[in-house]
Amino acid sequence: VQLQASGGGLVSPGGSLRLSCAASGRVRSVNVMGWYRQAPGKERELVADITSGGIPNYSDSVKGRFTISRDNAKNTAFLQMNSLKPEDTAVYYCNADVRNLYGFVIRNLWGPGTLVTVSS
Repeated sequence: VQLQASGGGLVSPGGSLRLSCAASGRVRSVNVMGWYRQAPGKERELVADITSGGIPNYSDSVKGRFTISRDNAKNTAFLQMNSLKPEDTAVYYCNADVRNLYGFVIRNLWGPGTLVTVSS
């Protein structure tokens, strides 16, 4: 079981990006899926997460600008980032609790980071 993230890149302030995170392998189901980020010299922080039932949770710094969603049939979560600011620049990491085909829950699984750079 692994998480695969995509969608990072360079964008101008005020622009938008969409990140995707897919759980693959011997996956039965995915519980909470979330995005964290880590800026240079700072600790990793929660950006947003979403339950399997679709209930989102956002950090105050991204409320109103970012939207997290998911497609349970595809074990995929999305992070739509609008009105991006230079302070959103960071490596973004996907995180999830995954139940594999054997019924074992893999908690706090991390995907590889994807770099988001907001700069003019």
